[in-house]
Amino acid sequence: MQTATTVEKNSITPDLSKSTQTQDNVFLFITSLELNTPEYYKHYNNSYIATGFAEAKEILLSLTLPELLIIDIPLNHFELVEFKVWLTSNELNNIPVIYNESALKNEDIKQLFKQKLVDDIVHLEKNYAKLPYKAKFIQKFNYNKSYKNNKSHGKVKGNRSSYIIRAFDILISSLAIILLLPVFIIIAIAVKIESKGPLFYSALRAGKGFKIFKFYKFRTMIADADKKISELSALNIYSNGTGKANFFKIKDDPRITRIGSFLRNSSLDELPQLFNVLKGDMSIVGNRPLPLYEATTLTTNEWAERFMAPAGITGLWQIKKRGQAEMSNEERILLDITYARNRSLKGDFKILIQTPTALMQKSNV
Repeated sequence: MQTATTVEKNSITPDLSKSTQTQDNVFLFITSLELNTPEYYKHYNNSYIATGFAEAKEILLSLTLPELLIIDIPLNHFELVEFKVWLTSNELNNIPVIYNESALKNEDIKQLFKQKLVDDIVHLEKNYAKLPYKAKFIQKFNYNKSYKNNKSHGKVKGNRSSYIIRAFDILISSLAIILLLPVFIIIAIAVKIESKGPLFYSALRAGKGFKIFKFYKFRTMIADADKKISELSALNIYSNGTGKANFFKIKDDPRITRIGSFLRNSSLDELPQLFNVLKGDMSIVGNRPLPLYEATTLTTNEWAERFMAPAGITGLWQIKKRGQAEMSNEERILLDITYARNRSLKGDFKILIQTPTALMQKSNV
């Protein structure tokens, strides 16, 4: 994986004496090399240069917002998805983003358009003069598209939607924790009586934008169950026969305790995740947060899009496929990507309403 080089902010400054054209437009050029810096400033000497996404984030948080983001580095799909998610989470997703065609391979171009990760792809060296028009056109197009969708479908878009969903998450998780406190106590006693070990299972998980956080559940397995994964890999229902799989799950898992089996089948083991929701690590509805060993297998161009959605307690996968042992890697990931692409308030409410009927599993997987 290529890592973008980060340098001290504002360490690259324009040489105005060499500028042949002065523009009022303020753009942000993201590049991994300083080679093109004089050319950038020759055309737009009020703009900023960031040598990678890390420095670009610093500039975006501390300076006047640019009219256009121009990415001129070899494609690293993982870093681009993470950057796009970061823009959204910081309410900067209204800034048009274009990619320099010269920095891409043919298959990269198709993938970027397919996943809608950029607004446009241009041959930068041939189109410097057109960048101001490109920025205005994209902004106008995105505004008209957003207005049309709001008028036609009644969906709440952008920041308003995020605020409403977050307020909903806080309200529901807070009320649920208070009302279910007696259930928490009963489960805690049962878990401690049956087996030795901690009351809660906690592990690092990857959520939206590959954000890593500590994930909580009631312990349903024997102590040190994670250390036995390699011993049981042959029983993995997601195995494709090559020894490699994106997910790990076993039918009639021998590591699960009797109380743990009941908690899993009734989904009561998920209750501590309400605290994750309250903290902001997760949402009530979203894609399942993955263990790191699973998440690292999904950072490819084909699958990374599922991380554009927040981590959730329940989601499209749970109501469509939960408890079905025959589900393949591809089916599960495609459900996650489908949710990420089509997430809306209306859709989240539909998933939430269907969740209770999916809580009781029919098979021990």
